[in-house]
Amino acid sequence: MKNILLLLLCFTAQATIAQIKFEGVVKDTVGKPLELANVIALNKTTNTLESYGITNNEGRFRLALKKNTTYAIKVSFIGLATINDSITTKEADVTKDFVLKADNELQAVELTYEMPVTIKGDTIVYNADSFKNGSEKKLGDVLKKLPGVEVDDEGEIKVEGKDVTKVMVEGKDFFDGDSKLATKNIPADAIDKVEVLKNSNEVSQLKGLGNDQDNVMINIKLKEGKKNFWFGEITGGLGPEERYVANPRLFYYSPKYSVNIITDFNNIGSIPFTRRDYFKFSGGFRGAGRNTGTNFNVASSDIGFLTLRNNRAKAIDSKFGAANFSYSPKKTWDISGFAIYSGSRTELQENSINNYIDESTPDEITTTTTRQKSDLGLFKLSSSYKPNANNQLDYDVFSKVSQQTETQDFFSSLLGNIDERQSQNPFSLNQNLNYYYTLNDNHIFAFEAQHLLQNEDPFYNARLAQSEQFRFTDVLDLNTAQSFLDIAQDKRVETNKLDARLDYWYVLNQKSNINIMAGTTLSTQEFNSEIFQLLDSGSKLPLAAPQQTVINDVTYNFSDTYLGLHYKIKSGKFTFTPGITAHAYSTKNTQFDSEFKETFTRFLPDMNILVQLKNSETINFNYQMQTDFTDVNNLAEGLVFNNYNSLFRGNRQLENALSHNLNLSYFSFNLFNYTNIFAFVNYNKRVDPIRNRSQFLTIPGANPGDPDILSTNSVSTPFNSNFADETFSANGRFERTFGKIKASVGGTVSLSKFTQEINGNRSVNESFTQSYQTRVSTNFRNAPNIEVGYNLSINEYDQGNNSNRFITSSPFVNVDAYFLKSFIFTADYSYFNYKNEERTINSYNFLKAELSYQKKDSQWEYSVSGTNLLNTKSLNQDNSNNFLTSTSEYFIQPRYLIFGIKYNL
Repeated sequence: MKNILLLLLCFTAQATIAQIKFEGVVKDTVGKPLELANVIALNKTTNTLESYGITNNEGRFRLALKKNTTYAIKVSFIGLATINDSITTKEADVTKDFVLKADNELQAVELTYEMPVTIKGDTIVYNADSFKNGSEKKLGDVLKKLPGVEVDDEGEIKVEGKDVTKVMVEGKDFFDGDSKLATKNIPADAIDKVEVLKNSNEVSQLKGLGNDQDNVMINIKLKEGKKNFWFGEITGGLGPEERYVANPRLFYYSPKYSVNIITDFNNIGSIPFTRRDYFKFSGGFRGAGRNTGTNFNVASSDIGFLTLRNNRAKAIDSKFGAANFSYSPKKTWDISGFAIYSGSRTELQENSINNYIDESTPDEITTTTTRQKSDLGLFKLSSSYKPNANNQLDYDVFSKVSQQTETQDFFSSLLGNIDERQSQNPFSLNQNLNYYYTLNDNHIFAFEAQHLLQNEDPFYNARLAQSEQFRFTDVLDLNTAQSFLDIAQDKRVETNKLDARLDYWYVLNQKSNINIMAGTTLSTQEFNSEIFQLLDSGSKLPLAAPQQTVINDVTYNFSDTYLGLHYKIKSGKFTFTPGITAHAYSTKNTQFDSEFKETFTRFLPDMNILVQLKNSETINFNYQMQTDFTDVNNLAEGLVFNNYNSLFRGNRQLENALSHNLNLSYFSFNLFNYTNIFAFVNYNKRVDPIRNRSQFLTIPGANPGDPDILSTNSVSTPFNSNFADETFSANGRFERTFGKIKASVGGTVSLSKFTQEINGNRSVNESFTQSYQTRVSTNFRNAPNIEVGYNLSINEYDQGNNSNRFITSSPFVNVDAYFLKSFIFTADYSYFNYKNEERTINSYNFLKAELSYQKKDSQWEYSVSGTNLLNTKSLNQDNSNNFLTSTSEYFIQPRYLIFGIKYNL
C-alpha cells in the first residue's frame, strides 16, 4: 500500500511539474467581472479538450496546461458573444484577460466542444463523456467521477453531503423514493448529461417561497440514440457449486411515455434490494405535517429480524423484479407508477460476546444460526394534472406488502439452547392528495392531505430448556411440567392516520413573503397482544402472570391542530425566515376499562438564516423547537416480549418530550480552483425524554456476595427522565481536483448522552463514534486508473462501569483499466483490522475482480468475475444498546467465480 501511494504521489508531482498556469479575468464591456463564465482550452495537435474552468465571483479563471503546446481558447457567457482565441505556451505561466461583448447573432454561435461542467442558477450540468474513461458500466460509476457527487457503498447518492431525494431520466421519475436502483442499473453508455437540481421543488408555483436548501434531485439526459428506442442489456452467468446470475434490464424513453424493467436473480450474495431498502423506501412521499414542530411517527411493531452486515451473509439467494412506467395522455396530464418484488432466502451465522452494564449480570457468549425468508412487494400509482401554470392537482397511492419469517438456532452460555421463530405479514396503504393554486403573483395556495392505513401482525415463538437462569418462568407462571418451555406471542397493531394542511403565501415583493399554515394530524391505533404457552400436547395454555397481565387491548387516539406563521425576507446576502406555530394537542389511551387523557397547547418557534456568500457558497443555520410524541407501542401496559431475554411493559402515563434542534451547514462549490467543501454541525437536546427503567431478575439461591447474582432476563418499563438527552454530531468533506487526479478527505463525529435506570441505579450512557475517510483517484482516458484510500472508525462506549473502545482501520485499492479497445479490468481490494484497546480481535480482507471483453461495435460481452477471491471466512462488528456492549464475529459466503455473457440492446 505504501509503495502504491508513493508511486501515485511521484506521478502527481511529475504531472504538475510538466504544466504551467494559464489565468486571467473575464469582464463585460463596462468592466464588471463575470462570474460563472466558461473557459475552454483545446489542444490543437490532438484536437481534444485538455482543460476547462469557470470564473469565480471576481471573474478570475485558472487552467493547468502543458508546456510548449498550442491551444485554441474559447471564452463564453450566457447572452454574450463567445471569444475564440489561441495561445502557445512556453516554460512560463501565461496571464491574459478577456472582455466579452453583446452578441446580436447568438443563434449562429456553435461550440465544437461542450464544457464538462456548467452552472445555470441552481442547476449544475455535467457532460458525462468528459468524465468517462471507458471502464464505466452503470450510472454509479459515472457519478463517482463527478466533482461534488458521492455514491456510497449502498448506491445512495449525495451531493454536497445532502441525500438526493429523487432521480429522474428525461424528466420522468425513476422509481420515485430511492436512488440505489438508478445507480446500480442505468447503463453508463446511455448517459449524455447529469443535471443536479439544487434547491429544487417539484411544484414550480412554490419554488423560492420556502426553504428548499435540502432538496436535491438529479435528472439524467440520454444520448440521442437511446431515445425512442428500446435499450438495455441481458446478462447471464454460471459458476461452480451451481452458482448463477441472471440480470435482464430493459429501458424505453419517448416524450409521451417511458418503461423501465429491471430483474436480478442470483445466489452469489449480490443483493439488489434489501429489507433495509424496503422499510426506508418512501415512494417519494413527504409528510403533510413536516416542519410544523410536531414529531409523531408511527414506529415499526415487529420484534426485529437480524440484519445483514455489509450486505453479506453465509448464504444468500435473491430474486428481484421491478417495473416503472410513465405516460402522458396529454401535455397537461402525467401518470406514473412502479411495482417492485424482492424475494430472498438468507442464512446467517454469528458468534457474540455480550458485556452487560450492570456488574451483577454475568457476561454472555452466544452462537446463532439464522434462516430468513422474505417476500417483499411495493406498488405505487401517481397522477399529476397541470391544466395551466396556476393549477396543479396531484394524487399518489403507495402500498407495501410482505411475508417474512425468521428461525434461529441460538445457544447461550447462560441459558443453553434456544429455538426462536418470528413471522409477520405487514401491510400499509399510503394515499396523498395535493392541490396548488396561484390566484395571482401575490397570492398562492397549497392544500396537502395524506392518509396512512397500516396493519402489522408480528408473531414470536421461543422454545428453550428449563433453567434456573431463565427467570420468566415465575413472572409468567409457566407450566414447568413440560419437556421444554415453549412460549409464543401474538401481536397486532392497526394504525389509521390522517395529515392535512392548508398553506397560504402572500408575496409582498421579490424579496419577502408571508406564509400562513393551518392543519391537523389525527391518528387512531389499536394494539392487541397476548403471551401464551404451547404444551407438549400441542394445546395452547393462556397465561396469567401473578402481578401483571400478559394481554393487551389498547386504543390510542392522538390529535394535533395547529396554526403557523412565517415571514421570509432577503436583505443583501442574508435571508431570514422566522416563524412560530401554535398547537392544540390531545392524547387519549384506553385500556383495562379506563381512559387516560391529556390536552395542552404549546407555541413552537423556529428560525432559518441563509447567507449567500457567493453564487456557489452558502452558510445555512436552522433552529426548531419540537414536541416529540410516542406511539401506542410504549403505552400498552400488558407484558410484551421483545425477545426471549427481555419483557417490556408500557406506561400509559408517558408525557411528551420537548427537543431543541440546531443545525449549521456550509457549502462551497468552486470551479475556479476545483474544490468542493461541505460541513454540518448538529446539536439536539431533548427534555423529559422517554427512557427505560429495567430490572434484571435475581437467580434463586445466589449468595449476596456472589458478583453474578442476576440473570440476563430483564423487565423494562418506559418513563420520562428528569435528565435531558443530548446529541452532537459534525461531518464534513473537502475535495479537490488536480487535472486528472481527485483527492478528498472527510470525517464524521458523533457524541450522544442519555440516562436510564438499571436495577434501581441511574446509569449514564455515553457514546463517541468517529469515522474518517481519505482517498485519491485518477481518471485517465488512455491509462489504467487507480483509487487508493484509508478509512478509520473509532467507537467508544461508556456505560457506567462498562467502558469499551473498538477501532477498525481499513486501507483500500480499486483499479480499473480499459485497454486494447476491447478489454475492461476492474478490481477492488480492502483490508480490515478490528481491535479493542488490548488486542487485535480479527483482521480480514476482501478482493473482487472482473475481466470483460467486448469487441468494438459488437453487442456481445464476455466476462469472468470473482467475489471474495481471498476466501475470507468472517468479519467483525460492535454495537451498544441500553443494557450491554457486544462484539460479534459474522460469517460470510466463500469465494465464487462466475463466467458471464451479456447482450447489449
